[in-house]
Amino acid sequence: MSEPFVFDSRCTECKDPYGAVECGQSITLRCRPLKWEGFTHCAVIMKNDYTGEVLKINLYPMAMDGDRVRFYANFPAPDEPQLVWYHFKLWRDDGSGCVLDKTGYRSDGKVDPWQMTVYRKSHTPFWFGAGVTYQIFPDRFCRLEVPDPTGMIGDRWVHENWEDDPVWDPPDGIWNRDFFGGSFQGIISKLDYLADLGVSTIYFNPIFESASNHRYDTADYRKPDPMLGTEDDFRELCREANRRGMRIILDGVFSHTGSRSRYFNQDGWYPEPGAYQSKDSPYYEWYDFQKWPKKYTAWWGIHTLPDTREENPSYQNFMIWDEDSVVRHWLRAGASGWRLDVADELPDSFIEKIRTVMHETASYAVLIGEVWEDASNKIAYSQRRRYFLGSELHGVMNYPFRGAVLDYLRGGDADGFRETLETLRENYPPAAFNSAMNFLGTHDTARILTELGAKRHPRDKAAREKFRLSRKERARGLTLVHLAAMILYAFPGSPTVYYGDECGMEGWEDPFNRRTYPWGREENELKAHFAALGKLRRGRISLQRGDLNWLYTRGPILAFSRTKGAEYTVLVMNAGEEEQEVTIDFPGGEAADLLSEARFPVEDSRLTLTVPPMTGYLFG
Repeated sequence: MSEPFVFDSRCTECKDPYGAVECGQSITLRCRPLKWEGFTHCAVIMKNDYTGEVLKINLYPMAMDGDRVRFYANFPAPDEPQLVWYHFKLWRDDGSGCVLDKTGYRSDGKVDPWQMTVYRKSHTPFWFGAGVTYQIFPDRFCRLEVPDPTGMIGDRWVHENWEDDPVWDPPDGIWNRDFFGGSFQGIISKLDYLADLGVSTIYFNPIFESASNHRYDTADYRKPDPMLGTEDDFRELCREANRRGMRIILDGVFSHTGSRSRYFNQDGWYPEPGAYQSKDSPYYEWYDFQKWPKKYTAWWGIHTLPDTREENPSYQNFMIWDEDSVVRHWLRAGASGWRLDVADELPDSFIEKIRTVMHETASYAVLIGEVWEDASNKIAYSQRRRYFLGSELHGVMNYPFRGAVLDYLRGGDADGFRETLETLRENYPPAAFNSAMNFLGTHDTARILTELGAKRHPRDKAAREKFRLSRKERARGLTLVHLAAMILYAFPGSPTVYYGDECGMEGWEDPFNRRTYPWGREENELKAHFAALGKLRRGRISLQRGDLNWLYTRGPILAFSRTKGAEYTVLVMNAGEEEQEVTIDFPGGEAADLLSEARFPVEDSRLTLTVPPMTGYLFG
């Protein structure tokens, strides 16, 4: 924050409205320097990021505010979506003065400005952020029988034993060819289990035919991988999920295909010529060849993942515009949204077109992007992205949330958690903040239990494969995962559970974080905790759509509330090793913990608690 009370972008006394603003919306700014500093003039300097235009708007002395002078201005936000960077200039009648930015007063010629996101309001499906999401890596969740891989693309083989470890160092050096045989029918058989967890959305890692078990090297966008089942099986899965109040989100891998795909066809698996076989192939223009056929642009230089040219009209028609395009087809087959893999690799215009067609085809569908940083100001390939200006993504995967939870539970200050998430809340349009895919782990991160329980991180991959938490480490890790889950389910956005995190799965990076679900060997107490949180999330409107208010964030104590109408839910947590006393505002005469029978008296709308070490409460 700047000099105390001079300007605070998060205080509506200084900036109204809070955070991101709609195009054309009225904005009020107030700057309050101390009277003795002698400033008689004030202006806000605003730079529009996308156009480079710089505006100077004068603020005028409005009134005295104790020992401060209040400068004031009211003006409309830009008519077009924009990312605005702003700071203040203050000066005296003699011309002396300084700049005021996020660091305070300065006169060194540098500026660290505040950000203001100006967006065009558009339709955002409410169901996603309000509900609970469950992420499934399809090959590893549930199988009903051991499949026969004969006749399937790729040199694949299947583990007979469901409890095997995934292979990470095969003799032939070809990774990701070992399968376990999870299927659509297996998932259907577990839908009641997911319903008991309170799940309302299932997000699948890629389901389309591919040569690898992760299926991020798409071979055919028109059909599911045969090991998972048929399109009819997928449609049945969607119907059965919908019958239980669940929706399906698919992983769209559109920035590249597999080299063994129908479109590139490097090894000639498919009968018709691909781009690798012939320049006359209908798919040749989809790829960027420097010297056909062997030299081409590939995703991160990985030759098995040739990049696609997303601006190519033929590619766009196939993926987006055609009456039976990939995007349209699978929405009509029963999906309710897409998660865009590596959204940073896709042009803004491509994402915007996907959003347009999704809205035309299924107005309830949601579009989520894989973005690892603050998506409101992300720069990728030297371009400022426009994800949240109203025509592209509804939400993103919230990696900063995961990082903030880990930092806090590993001994960090709760105010660090608040600062990280408050920055996102200030920068994101409200609908985008409330549509974030919040998570503790994914297929690209170590398991949350391992992260929170492990005292050491083996450097050798062979050692990481064999690594298991000691009894003491696991006990501590389970306690902390209990706390992490409470934060996850209480915070705005969709709490997203990576399959198996709810039952105590361990593992470092890929592929150890992609082991099979341990049916019959779950950590039942943890699973019951996730189920209880899921029930609360589905039953309390304040947790689904309530306003966020920070009550106390200092040291190991984290406390915030969610309020919707008359309903009020409060999280109070002590992540430290010693008991802590805290007093917070609380309405009513008694605070009841929603996860236990515990009740605490409230006096004069103030709740005073002695919170034991590594303990959390959800009051309502």
